[in-house]
Amino acid sequence: MILFEIHIKDEKDIVIARQRAREAAKNMKFSITDQTRIITAVSELSRNIYEYASTGTVTIEIVSNSTKRGLMISFHDEGPGIPDVEKALSEGYTTGKGMGLGLPGSKRLMDDFSITSQPGKGTKIIIKKWL
Repeated sequence: MILFEIHIKDEKDIVIARQRAREAAKNMKFSITDQTRIITAVSELSRNIYEYASTGTVTIEIVSNSTKRGLMISFHDEGPGIPDVEKALSEGYTTGKGMGLGLPGSKRLMDDFSITSQPGKGTKIIIKKWL
């Protein structure tokens, strides 16, 4: 069930994505620690959309499988893409001004993390946190 869809086009949208993620996590009764993990990952990945692709979409959904419920958050852009995803997921690697912790840090904070990217066509990242 889709809860929120946030279009990232300027910095204030990053704040909105973070607020919506907090709201969804709190309403689902995630622990404060897990709420913080979710908000941090959403902040990092939303900022990546803004900085590297200029625009994109963040979608926050409730998901479930046969044994558990959780949040799935998708980040999609049609920016330049990531030429070497494996390298981009390594600690300290950056093509910008950051510290190179955004992608690997977000992956560490979440239970599930998948990324697909094609140079010239954009990037899609899906993260999940289970209750």
